[in-house]
Amino acid sequence: MQAHTKKHPIETIELRFIGPIVNMAKAVETLKPLGFVDRSDSFPWREAFPEYKDEDLPGVCLRGSRHKEGITQKQLSELTGIPQRHISMMETGKRPIGKELAKRLGNALNIGYKVFL
Repeated sequence: MQAHTKKHPIETIELRFIGPIVNMAKAVETLKPLGFVDRSDSFPWREAFPEYKDEDLPGVCLRGSRHKEGITQKQLSELTGIPQRHISMMETGKRPIGKELAKRLGNALNIGYKVFL
């Protein structure tokens, strides 16, 4: 039997409109005072960073998360119990990050562990 789960309140939404291009600027300016932001000039991150392949992403996320927290590989090693050389190998893509290690890294770096999988 499936149980109902509590839905989390949605903090933000994305709006999309179809209409005449000549009215676009007016629509954007009308919505700005209400807290909306024009993101029409954004593009997918994969286009901005074509040098990263899917297999590189866990290591890039690990390195970026560690940098965001301002800690060294050695400090992360002490926090997680993972040898520093293994952290280095994970960041360079030479060692996979399993679910258990991802959870330990996520806890230490204050980030959801799924970004490392």
